[in-house]
Amino acid sequence: MVLHLHLRFLPASSILHLMPVIYGFYASVSFPSYLLFRKGEMSKNNLSPFSTLRNSMNEGGSNLLALLNLCKKLEDLKQFKSHLILHGAMEDEYLVGEFLRLCFYLDVHELALGAFYSIQKPTLFLQNIMLRCLCNHGLYKELLALYLKCQKSGCLSDNFTFPFVIKACAALSDHRTGKEVHCTVLRTGFEQNLVVQTGLIDMYAKVGHMEKSRLLFDRAPQLDLVSWNALLSGYSMNGLYQEAIEVFKQIWTVGLKPNASTLATIVPVCTHLRILDTGRSLHGFAVKCGFCSDEALVPAFISMYGGVGDLCIVRKLFDLLPERNVIAWNAMISAYTQNKRSSEAFELFRLMLQGNMLPNSVTYISMFTSCDYLGSSWCGESLHASGIKHGLEHQISVTIALISLYAKDGDIDSAKFLFDEIPEKNLLSWNSMISGYVQNGFLDLGLAAFRNMQTTGLIPDAVSIVTILSACSRLDGIHLGKSAHAFILRNGFESNINVLNSLLAFYCDPEQLSSSLVLFHKMAMRNVVSWNTLIAGCVHTGNIGDAISLLRQMQQEDVRLDLVTIITILPGFCETEGLVQGMAIHGHAIKIGCCSDISLVNALVSMYFNCGDLSSGILLFECMPERSVVSWNALLTGYRYHNLHREAIVLFRRMTMEVHKPNYVTLLNVLPICSTQLQGRSIHAYAVRTGAILEPPLFTSIVLMYARFENVNVCCLLFKLVDKSNISMWNTMMAVHVQSKNSQNAVATFCELLQTEVEPDHITILTLISASLQLRSQNLTQCIMAYIICKGFEKDVFIYNALIDLNARCGNIFVARKLFDFLAMKDAISWSVMINAYGMHGNGEAALSLFSQMKNSGVGPDDITFVSILSACSHAGLLDEGQVLFNSIAEHGMQPGMEHYSCLVDLLGRTGRLHEAFDLVKSLPFKPSASLLESLLGACCIHGNIKLGEEIGKRLSEIDPENSNSYVMLSNIYAAAGRWTDACRLRSEMEGKQLRKLPGFSLLGVN
Repeated sequence: MVLHLHLRFLPASSILHLMPVIYGFYASVSFPSYLLFRKGEMSKNNLSPFSTLRNSMNEGGSNLLALLNLCKKLEDLKQFKSHLILHGAMEDEYLVGEFLRLCFYLDVHELALGAFYSIQKPTLFLQNIMLRCLCNHGLYKELLALYLKCQKSGCLSDNFTFPFVIKACAALSDHRTGKEVHCTVLRTGFEQNLVVQTGLIDMYAKVGHMEKSRLLFDRAPQLDLVSWNALLSGYSMNGLYQEAIEVFKQIWTVGLKPNASTLATIVPVCTHLRILDTGRSLHGFAVKCGFCSDEALVPAFISMYGGVGDLCIVRKLFDLLPERNVIAWNAMISAYTQNKRSSEAFELFRLMLQGNMLPNSVTYISMFTSCDYLGSSWCGESLHASGIKHGLEHQISVTIALISLYAKDGDIDSAKFLFDEIPEKNLLSWNSMISGYVQNGFLDLGLAAFRNMQTTGLIPDAVSIVTILSACSRLDGIHLGKSAHAFILRNGFESNINVLNSLLAFYCDPEQLSSSLVLFHKMAMRNVVSWNTLIAGCVHTGNIGDAISLLRQMQQEDVRLDLVTIITILPGFCETEGLVQGMAIHGHAIKIGCCSDISLVNALVSMYFNCGDLSSGILLFECMPERSVVSWNALLTGYRYHNLHREAIVLFRRMTMEVHKPNYVTLLNVLPICSTQLQGRSIHAYAVRTGAILEPPLFTSIVLMYARFENVNVCCLLFKLVDKSNISMWNTMMAVHVQSKNSQNAVATFCELLQTEVEPDHITILTLISASLQLRSQNLTQCIMAYIICKGFEKDVFIYNALIDLNARCGNIFVARKLFDFLAMKDAISWSVMINAYGMHGNGEAALSLFSQMKNSGVGPDDITFVSILSACSHAGLLDEGQVLFNSIAEHGMQPGMEHYSCLVDLLGRTGRLHEAFDLVKSLPFKPSASLLESLLGACCIHGNIKLGEEIGKRLSEIDPENSNSYVMLSNIYAAAGRWTDACRLRSEMEGKQLRKLPGFSLLGVN
């Protein structure tokens, strides 16, 4: 039995190799029953291993360990377990341990778990065996459940237990359990164990808590290369690439030599940072150290060269491999996919199948991405069928990738069907479904799925939070976003860099930008994405000064400006004063070697045009070795911005003759500059032929083009043909009727809209109010007010202000004031509208009183407010007050404009101070407008000043010779003075020039 005792200390695999020796030993010591296990006798007696086992045990045999190795299937193991229980061998921890190992070896872990849970007091030895086997088979959920149950039963833990449990927490991103395990480690005194320390460093890194990972790393008394690799991998995984580079440098500094695992981690960092020179150096180091054939490292180099588009080297690396495993194939397919070479990726996939290399889940996930670039749904469906053929349809990662693929194609129903078919939905599957809803605009469904996920017991991770923040931003849900912020703080995500960057993006709107700045300065750790996000927010909200300050601070803190930083800051330079700064950014782009990027050159072309340097923009465009559609659109937009319509049309014709086809953005730029309806019709025909007309913004632009040429019939015909499920189409048609002074049709269109399921938006209401302003119908005004209140549109301050103005113009000054008083948050426009209302009704005192209230409320007047109050003074004849107000414009940091001078001239003219008004006109810092001279000419007509009237009439006819008003008013002055000859002469001149007096009309419609 000495041999039996020694066998207890050997693993099962070693015993299998020693079986011939074991059989010979038992035969030599007169154990004839064991000779039955020899293959020949088993065949001769036609006995299964377990029928032989039963015979041997009936004969009194005791070597269950040797018999265990004959178990080849589930039934054998079940019978062996029964014999263990029957003979009381469940107390033999080594024998039970070998049984558990064999269960996992034969992939029947349920039997192992059942056997283990049947033991009343499992030992530390058996616990560690189970933890190791579960970890090796990736059964992390079961591992944590078993560990927690063992803890409750009083089973101890040692330095072999903790690494497996910590690894499971990292794999499941279970931060909470990981912290509990960490506490247990500290309590039991195993925190000094290097393997346990390394596991904790890795765990905290994988759940996104890099500051804790770094803290543990810095406190460790001794570190080996594995610990350094764990920290390096953590920085890389969390997108902290600069920190990863620093750690790699420190590895050399402390005297450690990087291994293949180190290089496989740092090479992707070089890919992300686009530092190919460093990557090439690492490649040379790998060749020197003999790592060039490492199965994990070579795919990393393939991915690195593929990331910079060097597919020649990628192909050479792949072709030089002596043996190509599935990882190498996957890296090649991924490289082609990254470079949007989907056809080559599909060809590699075909060669892979022909070479009898079975694809795995990673292969299909890369191929699904290629389908995205092809934009063809049948490719995805074909790959779906191929995945089913190779038995991968039940793999959760493949299913999740398919959900994402169908969601990106807009087939949310298929995505939902696949999601519902998943028996046990993990966090990643929920995240994919939530993301699919948000991508397709089903924001409420995305938020509902986020809530449902939590009811199943799953804890959201960083990806979940990022997606939900995106939904909150698109919903303009400030309160929802703040709730998400609170959730982030409560669940310990405040140190996750990706979550914080998404939170920054959420707060980057005009009303919340200050919160974004506060959050940014509180961030303990920032990467280049953080800076780019905030700079983009400042540029988007017009705070270009803050954006430039952030850019300078970024450089002072030695944060490397990347391509995104430069492209983000360039749109902020849109005036002549910004040209120097834009040129400096251009110079920096040349310095860091990214000036050849096509996206950057497109942004530079736009910047030079926006800053008025057209020659530089054109030169950059002409020197581009390769142009995209965006390049043409950038130049086309620049021409349109500077009213170079002829050059824009020539550029469009040139574009149609070259390789790139215009897209709907191109056509959106061309339509407004068409000088004839024939040109517009040509663009319309091109849009129909290319299918671009299906884009709602382009269709809207085409309708507005026909409206500009007063072809309302075609607009109505197009409106009948279009899909009316989009509210923008209804808004456009209503706007066309308002523009053509046919507001009754605009109201009729709105009534037709109410019969559909399409909900009006704030633009619809503003257009309806504009129509009502033309009709001046009090009944219609009251109906609109009722509808606005019923639908809750009165919360929109723009609509509310328009409603005040509408009532005032329709004569309901009392209602207008009531509406104004009910408005809780009044902006400058609200005060200006009400002041203007009093002015229109001749109540200058009320207007002045309201102006004083406005200043006392803390709302500063703007240029529109001063136009309103000066106009009110003019209508009321309040000369002294008007002059004081005019002089106070400069005190508020503004310069008087043409409208302000017109009001003052009108005020002087109404009060009879004609010469003073004319002196003011002659001293204007700019050319007087026709309306200003008309106002003064009207005053001359009222006060009978013929001489001054003649001089003003002469100036007015020079400025606007086609305007009949000046002739009529001057003729009236002559007639009032009895100078009928001069009056008849002017009338004759009007007839000779075919000028007609505009007919009068009523400001109010009475029903």
